[in-house]
Amino acid sequence: MVVPALSRLPGRTSLMALGAAARRQLMAEWRGSALHRASLLAPRPEGLGVQPRDLRPGDVETGARLLAGAFTFAGLTLQLGPQGDPWDRPSPSRRFAEALHGFGWMGDLLTQGEAGARAGLRLTLDWGRLFGGWNSFAWGADLAERRVFNLACAARSLCAAASEAETAAIALDLARQARFLLRVSEGPFRAAERAAAAGVAGAALAGQTGGTILTAALRQLERTLPLTVEADGGHASRNPQAALELLFDLRCLDAALEDRGLAAPPAMMRAIDRLGGAIRFFTLADGGLPDFQGGEETRSVYVAAARAADDAPDAPIPAARNGYHRLDTGKLQLVVDAAPAARGPWSVNACGQPLAVEVLAGGRRLIVGCGWSPGAVAPPALRIADAASTVTIGDQPCGAPLSGFAAEALGPWLFGGCQAVTVRRQEGEEGQLLELSHDGWSPRFGLRHERRLFLDPTLGELRGEDRFVPAVGAQGREPRQSVPFMVRFHVHPDVNVSRALDRRSVLLRTHPQDAGWWLRNDAGEVELEPSVYHRQGLPRRTSQIVLRGQMRLSEGARVRWKLTQAENAAPR
Repeated sequence: MVVPALSRLPGRTSLMALGAAARRQLMAEWRGSALHRASLLAPRPEGLGVQPRDLRPGDVETGARLLAGAFTFAGLTLQLGPQGDPWDRPSPSRRFAEALHGFGWMGDLLTQGEAGARAGLRLTLDWGRLFGGWNSFAWGADLAERRVFNLACAARSLCAAASEAETAAIALDLARQARFLLRVSEGPFRAAERAAAAGVAGAALAGQTGGTILTAALRQLERTLPLTVEADGGHASRNPQAALELLFDLRCLDAALEDRGLAAPPAMMRAIDRLGGAIRFFTLADGGLPDFQGGEETRSVYVAAARAADDAPDAPIPAARNGYHRLDTGKLQLVVDAAPAARGPWSVNACGQPLAVEVLAGGRRLIVGCGWSPGAVAPPALRIADAASTVTIGDQPCGAPLSGFAAEALGPWLFGGCQAVTVRRQEGEEGQLLELSHDGWSPRFGLRHERRLFLDPTLGELRGEDRFVPAVGAQGREPRQSVPFMVRFHVHPDVNVSRALDRRSVLLRTHPQDAGWWLRNDAGEVELEPSVYHRQGLPRRTSQIVLRGQMRLSEGARVRWKLTQAENAAPR
């Protein structure tokens, strides 16, 4: 993968990186100072208030393992025993440590009743003794955000059998961390999520202290939600999973406000309604979400928990939201990423994979991407076009994450992606047609990628065409130069893949008893290559179908392909 060095970035971006690095250093020194730590202490909370209810479902089996002292995060396990302390030893990986310090496991542990609450109380108090004063890693904004939210939802359960001193200690830690979140100023990305977490903490704390934190958090939400949630309900990062998680947080805060006899601000209620509509759009036939722009498919039970409070679960599904298009007919369902990736600070988890597709057949995933997410055990190389079901040209990415100093200063922003995507959609009795193109390959090769997708309800098939067209006025490479191109179809790991005798057609079976689906094409070369798919952050081996060809930059090229039910058309 080719990633941009600081010297190759535009001057404005380079200056931003230098400025951000200086601000980060100053902020780190301030946050670690005794004066800053002291400023978070007062006023002390007066105890616990209402108990916010997180709608995210807890996992009983995971809770039982935690109670037994088995901490499993990011594919790694610490076996500590029932009274083990995970805080007094090194974590096996950074991702493990992030999951541990984010307290996302607390809801699973509380499925174990009183025993789980006692264990959660012990772990929370032990964390406070070691990390409650200050720790640059544990008090990172993202970890503090999730820990504050999870601790606020669990506090009353944890303190049901706690001493007065233990309850006071947990309330103080929660107030301090919530105040810290309200002071974090790291740009728009996750600003709404931080404000929501602080608001949930304010609702969970009693008296004037809780009220002051809650009021400040709601003010921040009114400023940040219009930037985060777009008019059609999509998250500004274009990550469907991010929209789902923010919806969970806001619904939790809304219920806590109701318990306190308060009304949610209008901006928050609009965001909840819009996010609910977006999740309705993104929920696919198998109950999960599409794997786009740093989001994973997400368990169907998890998505269903968010949709349980949907006021209009049967409302019509629009054709497009948040830059994505859906095509549905018969047994096939198609989702297309039909917009540029998020830019600037919103792009820290974005992927340079324009016009990527995902296909479900009979309610099962057939064609997918690699499912990269920020919490996955996966390299950043999976954020480029090779890791999605779209096209690639040569060995160049169509947008790649920053690395080195620039990434440390600004975050791993996506750099050099496509700037414009055009979309034309037609629907009728004959079927649904989607014609798309983007300019992401123009700066490097002087080519536009055009993708034409037609879903035929009569024949029950998907017909596709990918064209590489010389762009007018583009300054590409030497026109006579010949470059390779690839059209990739990453296959879900539950799908069986086999190639026909003609070595060109590929049979995909989502179930051993299904006849399957033929992917036919007119490419010069067809290969089956290894791939990987991530579910809940962990990789699974799978395959990808790669259609290969060569083209001159002055002429471009075209590849046609078709996905057809096997009983309808078997290749010879």
